[in-house]
Amino acid sequence: MADSRGGPLVLGIETSCDETGVGIVRGHTLLADAVASSVDEHARFGGVVPEVASRAHLEAMVPTIQRALKDAGVAASDLDGIAVTAGPGLAGALLVGVSAAKAYAYALGKPLYGVNHLASHICVDQLEHGPLPEPTMALLVSGGHSSLLLAPDITSDVRPLGSTIDDAAGEAFDKIARVLNLGFPGGPVIDRYAREGDPDAIRFPRGLTGPRDPAYDFSFSGLKTAVARWIEAKRAAGEEVPVADVSASFQEAVVDVLTRKAVRACKDNGVDHLMIGGGVAANSRLRAMAQRRCEDAGITLRVPRPKLCTDNGAMVAALGAEMVARGRAASAWDLSADSSLPVTEPHVPAEPAEDDGHHDHGHSHSHDHVHELSKQNLYQ
Repeated sequence: MADSRGGPLVLGIETSCDETGVGIVRGHTLLADAVASSVDEHARFGGVVPEVASRAHLEAMVPTIQRALKDAGVAASDLDGIAVTAGPGLAGALLVGVSAAKAYAYALGKPLYGVNHLASHICVDQLEHGPLPEPTMALLVSGGHSSLLLAPDITSDVRPLGSTIDDAAGEAFDKIARVLNLGFPGGPVIDRYAREGDPDAIRFPRGLTGPRDPAYDFSFSGLKTAVARWIEAKRAAGEEVPVADVSASFQEAVVDVLTRKAVRACKDNGVDHLMIGGGVAANSRLRAMAQRRCEDAGITLRVPRPKLCTDNGAMVAALGAEMVARGRAASAWDLSADSSLPVTEPHVPAEPAEDDGHHDHGHSHSHDHVHELSKQNLYQ
């Protein structure tokens, strides 16, 4: 049952891509963060294969949940709720997580919370730096998303200010790493090579930074093409490609645009905090430049430790715990995965039933009808 001193105890399941993540959170305190990755199975394909990811989630789900419960030192029956990424993400991968969450919640008689992957990336910072300021400005950068979001209330009000119009930042890292024959995933290896290179060696283009371009949108397709052509020209001339300098110059172009637009969004909207999340937030140059530019602008920067930036169950549990703490409506048992769930929907509450005078709207008591089914709890 809920610990009044520590907040709700919630288990979160994340399966939007190739990581099977299970986290357990009590309020703003992380108790367990278990991850099973299938990245090695995708490496030979140069990217994530949805069918491979889905099958890996199936195999990893129960052992990863059991490991998280053991690490946290709690029984499944102690939980106050189960949260799961309902979207966005790969449809088949999401379905595995949603199905598992529904099964556990139903068997345990616990409320179910289908939450948004992007909102979860913002909320995870509460586990590192305490309650989010309201509003929070968030820059989310990953393999699938590059977004600027304003969140007055992470559980109910998240507003998109800008996003990528083509490749996401992480996707661009993967593609350039492939051109340089550095392997997959591209982000960590380019970051590593860039430390030995000169970020000013090659002046690559900064997309959508002209005076008439959208202030908060991103574009990395042109940059990716420019870098690839530069490399091809070197090879065609029989010259050696300076991998460290290319990595540093490419990375500098990406990070320059991301941080410049994020700081501008804070200034334009009168927000004095910037949170950076998503897998690319683990990039050392992004962290350093964001810190410098935020300090110059009088903005407080919040970036979770690298392990919490990549996809994980802790971020889902964090948002689920916030949903419970604020009394948000639980999801219905017919909750479905939505591969394109908009960020404007931080969670997927149950549709309110027609009012016949007997319904208890917007509260997890709607789950009471299954409690009798789980009196003999198989998971105790």
